[in-house]
Amino acid sequence: MPVSTRPEDQRHPPGQLLAYGTQHILTMYGGVIAPPLIVGGAAGLSASDMALLVTAGLFVSGFATLLQTLGLGPFGSRLPIVQGISFASVSTMVAIASEDGLRPVFGAIIVAGLIGPVLSSFFAQLVRLFPAVVTGSLITVIGLSLMPVSFRWAMGNDESASDFGSMANIGFAGLTLLIIPVISRLFPGAVSRLSILLGLVVGTMIAALAGRADFSAVGDARPFAAPAILHFGTPTFEIGAIVSMTVVMLVIMTETTADIPAIGEIVDTEVDAKRVARGLRADMAATTVAPLFGSFPCSAFAQNVGFGRADRHPEQVRRRDGRLLSCCCSDCSRW
Repeated sequence: MPVSTRPEDQRHPPGQLLAYGTQHILTMYGGVIAPPLIVGGAAGLSASDMALLVTAGLFVSGFATLLQTLGLGPFGSRLPIVQGISFASVSTMVAIASEDGLRPVFGAIIVAGLIGPVLSSFFAQLVRLFPAVVTGSLITVIGLSLMPVSFRWAMGNDESASDFGSMANIGFAGLTLLIIPVISRLFPGAVSRLSILLGLVVGTMIAALAGRADFSAVGDARPFAAPAILHFGTPTFEIGAIVSMTVVMLVIMTETTADIPAIGEIVDTEVDAKRVARGLRADMAATTVAPLFGSFPCSAFAQNVGFGRADRHPEQVRRRDGRLLSCCCSDCSRW
């Protein structure tokens, strides 16, 4: 369809864009910083190097998201997909880093990322094999695989701390989790669609009032910081690491092949094999560049794919010509 009439090209007011964007960042933030912390710990990095690894992950995730959403030539699906550091590669990277450090990890990622575009057209043809029940199941499984990390963060994240797993930590996490559906169900329209952001804000405020939140280090941080090029050394290329990472890259491409049609269904736009191929190329391009900045493979974030549905008006019913027949909220009067 013409670019001017595509659903994904609709524009919200600046205030809504800022609010929804912030909510997406908070939704993906934990998933982005967890892999660098895990892999950096396995590699025995210092606290300062771990911070640089996290900074690089955030930087590359932003770059990958822009490439995927805005597109550049044959790269990018041009769909509202949030990209981040893939969890699928963590176990493989930990195995490599614990033995030989990060340099062979980065070398393996570069080679596997270069192989990816060669396979992108083939994987794109598999889109017909991914009906809604398959993509939904895969995204659910990916979300379930992240639950151990969520539980560890809810318990305090630091297993050596005396309060790890305390009822206070679990209580604050449970309270925040409860606030989100309460806001979603009780408040209509835009407030409901910001339930995750508002739940995190309210939960943090309650924790701060209880003396459980410490913001003292925030003022010492620089507002802007770009990762250094090849800070962790020149990548090395080891056959075993490359083969393992290439297998992981196939898993990541399968993930993305499921995520892109899922987003297309959410925003009610057409997704064909060519569009999936462009999305896969963007994934692999960002992954190939990531080691130069000290980061890891990128993929579409399943938690943001699911969250994307919350940005829509849930009870909209449309005819085939796109006209709105009914909606549950007053925000749709303009239709």
